[in-house]
Amino acid sequence: MNAAVPVYADLSPDLILDAVETKGFVTNGHLLALNSYENRVYQIGLEDRRYLVAKFYRPGRWEDAAILEEHAFAQELVDVEIPVVAPLADDHGNTLFAHAGFRFALYPRRGGRWPDLDNPDNLEWLGRYLGRIHAVGGIKPFTHRPTLDTDSLGTQSYRYLLEGGFIPTHIELAYRTLAEDLLTAVDAAYQRAGDVAHIRLHGDCHPGNILWTDEGPHFVDLDDCRMGPAVQDMWMLLSGDRQEMGLQLSEIVAGYELFRDFDRRELLLIEALRTLRMLHYAAWLARRWEDPAFPQAFPWFNTSRYWEEHVLQLREQAAALQEPALVI
Repeated sequence: MNAAVPVYADLSPDLILDAVETKGFVTNGHLLALNSYENRVYQIGLEDRRYLVAKFYRPGRWEDAAILEEHAFAQELVDVEIPVVAPLADDHGNTLFAHAGFRFALYPRRGGRWPDLDNPDNLEWLGRYLGRIHAVGGIKPFTHRPTLDTDSLGTQSYRYLLEGGFIPTHIELAYRTLAEDLLTAVDAAYQRAGDVAHIRLHGDCHPGNILWTDEGPHFVDLDDCRMGPAVQDMWMLLSGDRQEMGLQLSEIVAGYELFRDFDRRELLLIEALRTLRMLHYAAWLARRWEDPAFPQAFPWFNTSRYWEEHVLQLREQAAALQEPALVI
């Protein structure tokens, strides 16, 4: 990283609290780091016994315009009473701030528990909200945020790992040929699906980004929002064998279609999207490996055992790509 760009090592507790206070809040010194690695996120105590959440963006990852587009999308959803946690705006309507070289945003604190996805009613409930999110997401495209595609998540990921010397020599050939075969299969899945619509998505809609309360679910962390097929926001909520996933997806789609039609051709993309996520996740860890937080949080990464197991998982995924699409 360029020496002129601050790194997270410079993000001291005093700097964090000072940044929050520049926006008119009086802190009480309470600061709790929350579970986030791509950015740095903290729960901040205020003098009036309230709490808010401060998110400090990773330097160099997003342009300001892309972050502001994320914020605007979140606010669009809030404006139509969809339970998404949107950033707080100052008196001038600004949501992206800067302090000591760091960009940050402030959010209301919203608690909740992990969603119970074994409950069919909860899946249908999530489907209704996803249908509403996508109804808004389909109104217009993103201008500054990326599109989910094979090149950025797949091709660039496996090439980065090979060119960066992360893949052990004894499995380098196996990894290269397997990755290339997988991406050929991913392209074939897209061809079979045809010209599916790309809309604005949450983009990273896994259970950890859904918090549940007695009033129901709310969605957090739109940091990976992008253009893509609607099914991207559904498949990460599925688990178990094919029959179980088909039943779960049926519940989600039942709720979804109360607000927006679901294109069944997108079922052909589920395993393709899973493949891209697997390739991208390994490359994401590699790209962040010089960040001291990553070796500490992921000590199992970048060992021979990890890469051997990764290749085995990719081989299993190659078989999954050849199976028929889920039936709902």
